[in-house]
Amino acid sequence: MTRADAWWQVGREPGRSVVALGVAVTLTAVSIDVLLAGRLTIFFDLCFVALCLGLAALVRRKDFYMVAVLPPLLMTTVFAFVATVARDAVADPRDGLLQAIVSGVATHGIALFVGYALCLGWLAWRLHREGEADIATELSRELGQTG
Repeated sequence: MTRADAWWQVGREPGRSVVALGVAVTLTAVSIDVLLAGRLTIFFDLCFVALCLGLAALVRRKDFYMVAVLPPLLMTTVFAFVATVARDAVADPRDGLLQAIVSGVATHGIALFVGYALCLGWLAWRLHREGEADIATELSRELGQTG
C-alpha cells in the first residue's frame, strides 16, 4: 500500500481547521461528561489525550507550531469557559473564576502532560520521518509542487 492509497491522509489539514476541530471535540467531550457525570471525569482526560495525538497526526507540516502550542491553551481556555458557565464541573462552586481555572487544570494535569507529550512526540517523529527525504522532495512538498 502506498502513501497515496491510505484511506486517510496524515498531515494534510490546515492549522486553523485542526484548531477548530480541537475546540469542537474538546467541548463535545466536556458536554458529554458534564451531562452524564455532572463533572469532568477520566472520560474527559482520555478524550483529551486521544485528541492531542489525533491533532498532531492531522495537521500539515507547515502548521506544526499551531498544534505544538495548542494542548495547554486548549485546556486552559475550555476550563475558563466551563468555570464561567458551570463552575461546579471543574471546582468548588464557591471558588472564584481564576481559582476554578487553576483547580481544573491542576486536577486534569496528568491528562494535559500526557496529551502534550504525545502531541510533541508525534510531531517530532513526523519531522524526523519526513526529514529523511532529499532536499528537492522536501522543497516540492513544502511549496505544493509535484515533482
